[in-house]
Amino acid sequence: MSDTGPADGWNGDEAQHWVTEADRYDGQLAPFGDLLFDRLQLAADEVVLDVGCGCGATTNSAARLSGAAVGIDLSVPMLTVGRQRAAAAGVSNIEFVADDAARHQFAEEGFDVIVSRFGVMFFDDPVMAFTNLRHALRVGGRLVFVCWQGLEANPWLLVPGVAAAAHVPLPAIGGSGGPGMFSLADRDHLVSVLSAAGFADIDVESVSPEIVLGGGGNLDETLEFLLGTGIARALLDGAQPDARQRAISAVSAALAEIYEPGRGVALGTGAWLVSAFRSR
Repeated sequence: MSDTGPADGWNGDEAQHWVTEADRYDGQLAPFGDLLFDRLQLAADEVVLDVGCGCGATTNSAARLSGAAVGIDLSVPMLTVGRQRAAAAGVSNIEFVADDAARHQFAEEGFDVIVSRFGVMFFDDPVMAFTNLRHALRVGGRLVFVCWQGLEANPWLLVPGVAAAAHVPLPAIGGSGGPGMFSLADRDHLVSVLSAAGFADIDVESVSPEIVLGGGGNLDETLEFLLGTGIARALLDGAQPDARQRAISAVSAALAEIYEPGRGVALGTGAWLVSAFRSR
């Protein structure tokens, strides 16, 4: 993420890789979508808000299972993909909004359900953001999302990261308190944020599905996908050419040890599956 602001970051290079590789990202994260919808059990008349919806995979799935779905995200290029996917699939009960969910003026009690697949970790003021989202929920409505646990709980990041770290310095990727992908990694902090935002009946479940990097493919395709991610670019773009090449070779060797022909590189994860309710 650039230091010019989150909207600039998600409308630049970071967004471009998500747009170009949207299907591969969705394949990689598919186990988390399954967990979300198993927990949600959407009713046919419910109205759903998808926060940080990106390229709209979760929004489109929610629309098919509910009365209507709205996806909100800062990234205009990613929202364009979401709209294109909806049109191609003939999904009409869907809308995409380009804005910051932390500050967007939602209709009071406009949604029955709020869902997010790794889209709520980047708020600069999470209590304010979740308070805003609570007001968008009807009383009795539910919030369900997944967010990452810490780096140490995520072999899908650790395995390539440790391999590369022998040759290039690791970038600062933030920690609990964020904003950043690990801003809600600490369970106690996560619960305190939701409590301060006025949510009740908070349930935080540890989940650790295995994911296939890039959604599958051969070893070269998996490495190519990985090198295009924001984390990899932060790791490698400033490195000296020889150090960069050594790091890439080390990552390739580490992935080769895990690679399964016909499947790809499967690695473990650690995340929180969170649900909470608006009681007032």
